[in-house]
Amino acid sequence: MGRRVEGDGMPKDAAVEEFAALVRALKARDGRSFEALGRRLNVSASTLHRYCSGATVPEDFAVVARLAALCGADEEERRALEAAWGRADGTRRPPSPAPTSTPTPTPERDAEPGPDTEPGPDGTPEPASGPEPASAFEPASTSVFEPAPELEPVHARVPGLPSGRGRRRRGWAGLAGGAAAVVAAVTLGVVLLPGKEREPQAPPPPPLTWTVASHLWKDGCGHTYLAERTPPPPPEAADARSWAVAQGAVHGGETLVRVSVQGKGAAAVVLQGLHVRVVERGAPLPWAGYRMDEGCGGAVTPRRFEADLDRPRPVARALDGYDASGEEGRTLPAVSFPYAVTAAEPEELLVSARTAKCDCRWYLELEWSSEGRRGTVRIGDEEGAPFRTSGVAGGPVYGYDSAGRAWITGEESGQGG
Repeated sequence: MGRRVEGDGMPKDAAVEEFAALVRALKARDGRSFEALGRRLNVSASTLHRYCSGATVPEDFAVVARLAALCGADEEERRALEAAWGRADGTRRPPSPAPTSTPTPTPERDAEPGPDTEPGPDGTPEPASGPEPASAFEPASTSVFEPAPELEPVHARVPGLPSGRGRRRRGWAGLAGGAAAVVAAVTLGVVLLPGKEREPQAPPPPPLTWTVASHLWKDGCGHTYLAERTPPPPPEAADARSWAVAQGAVHGGETLVRVSVQGKGAAAVVLQGLHVRVVERGAPLPWAGYRMDEGCGGAVTPRRFEADLDRPRPVARALDGYDASGEEGRTLPAVSFPYAVTAAEPEELLVSARTAKCDCRWYLELEWSSEGRRGTVRIGDEEGAPFRTSGVAGGPVYGYDSAGRAWITGEESGQGG
């Protein structure tokens, strides 16, 4: 038996798969995770995954249009995506029932003479022979029909029963009550009976966007990673993220995060505050530490936010920076909330999160307001996952010996621990 075919000649599952394939292509082109894209579309990661797998078709095209814009689709791709969504959306609609023809009643024909009736000599049909009369005293039938006299209606009142008028009144009341009961039952059935769960309408996306860099090194050279196995030589600072991901390395003791925030249009977006939320705590990893340098310093200490992840409720505290590059040093005032960003005026936030007692997974949460709307965005690493920082649990810490091309401890280098 063939698959059901829609009006445009495409099978139902093929229409949904065509749409899901286009959504998957957009997601693959963008490269971000389901959670990271879903956060920007204001849908859950599982909902976006169902769109990509063809398990669900969005209720309307708005969320698909936002995904196309976010992934850089051009106008031709957007029209193709909307057409595919329309075909896939049509598969959810039940087919219209075919009109049924109502038989036209035919008038009854006049009775024809039966087979036993034969015309008489004068052309009139003779009556068929039948049984003899049961009694000789029955009057003979005549060809003239006299109607019975009309009888006047008699309205008899039986004791104990309501009158006709009362019965009619009660009949109408009963009919109205029955109709109300039917409507209530149908309404209750619609509410209680299981049916297709309608997805809630997603709120509009926040009016700001951001980018994250979470593998920064202090002064461009100083950082420590924890690794379960001996890693290859330290990378250039620009390649730190790919090096750390390949080794499964975790930030040791401190994570530096730079968040670049800007509005999506000319309207100002006011940033109200920055918070740190730890979502998971564990014992510090028992791995060795690997320093990316043997110590370096810089002339400028940037203004930043610092957070102590070992506190029960970490707080992002704004700290001044310091510029010692000139003849006289100068203070770089800390960023103080609130302040505004637009598409033409972005802002960078530098956050230093430290821990000595836990293996912490954490997010940043940024409060915003704009044109009567308020909200909070959750900021994770480049993939949308929580940041991860672990204390150095007293294990060995290595530095790289460029001459010997090997990782060595402080004792081996003659510099002590």
